[in-house]
Amino acid sequence: MTEIDFSELDTHARYKLMASLIVPRPIALITTLAPDGAINAAPFSMFNMLGEDPPVLMVSINKLDKGQLKDTAAHILRTGEFVVHIADEPIAAAMHRCGDRLPVTQSELAYTGLTAVPSRTVAPPRIAQAPVAFECVLHETMQTASRYVFIGRVKWLAVREGLVDTERWRVRLQEFFPVGRFGASFYVDCRNRFAIEADEGLAVEKRGGASTSIDEM
Repeated sequence: MTEIDFSELDTHARYKLMASLIVPRPIALITTLAPDGAINAAPFSMFNMLGEDPPVLMVSINKLDKGQLKDTAAHILRTGEFVVHIADEPIAAAMHRCGDRLPVTQSELAYTGLTAVPSRTVAPPRIAQAPVAFECVLHETMQTASRYVFIGRVKWLAVREGLVDTERWRVRLQEFFPVGRFGASFYVDCRNRFAIEADEGLAVEKRGGASTSIDEM
């Protein structure tokens, strides 16, 4: 094994190692509102679910030079509201381009061709093309030297028609193809899936669909 003492590495080296080894990571495409009502949209891959009671998720947003805040972080701190979207294959390119540096007066949604629609419980709008949207209010905030970690409590969930079986509350995973962040500039899809049979301990590859055991996880 290669042994690495993190205390001897600089910040950039630690980031490169962690961001390329803790993969794949889900991507949160977040919409917030600026003080003038402009819609901001930006992707973040330091993101995940934390729990269901209460229903909370986490997103970590790095600070800029001299401690300045990214627009998304500043808007969440000011309003306490944001919408987290899951990006799938059809909107992957647009999601990536939402991370481009734009003038503060230019909307990422207009820039990428995505469409805003009203949310049900928060002021920031949802993205119509996204398959999943979690409307969130700020539940808790943690600050480190380099980041803000926002814990959002989910108030409302909107999903693409047909994606959820609302009688059994199961996601039809065979129809869900989100993308994840891999190391460097790489992304991954969810096309190659496999189930591990509990009674045999065997991995069986399932291409183009989801098995019952995956669906129940």
